[in-house]
Amino acid sequence: MSTVYDRKPVTPPERSIGQLVSDATKDISELVRYEVALAKAEITADVKNGALGGGLFAVAGVFGFVAFIFLGVTVAYALHEGAGWPVWLSFLVVAVAMLLVAGALAVVGLGAIKKVRPPERTIRTTKETVAVLKASATGKPSTVSPALTKR
Repeated sequence: MSTVYDRKPVTPPERSIGQLVSDATKDISELVRYEVALAKAEITADVKNGALGGGLFAVAGVFGFVAFIFLGVTVAYALHEGAGWPVWLSFLVVAVAMLLVAGALAVVGLGAIKKVRPPERTIRTTKETVAVLKASATGKPSTVSPALTKR
């Protein structure tokens, strides 16, 4: 009859380097999948909120546009009644004033659009990350400057 003292502790067999690398690769792959799934979930919620907000802004824009038209008609009739101008002249003055405002806004908007640049910092850091990952996968030293990796 054996006793508890006769038993030796069971140790798991040692794993080879190939198995360890395989497990590490699998774990990293799984971690990346989970990170991508988390990003998708966050982005999906943000996109839904953004779409709702964008839709509400569109409806508000339509109402604002219609109100602006009514305001122009009101100003034209006010010029007709108050200043005694003919109806055609009142509407012409309002239309020209609106076109001048639209032109000025278009020029300012075009200037703002010309200032838009590609995300240079993001592009640079993404290229650096790819270079570091390629270097670590091949076992070669990274050519990325240590000063660039510290942010």
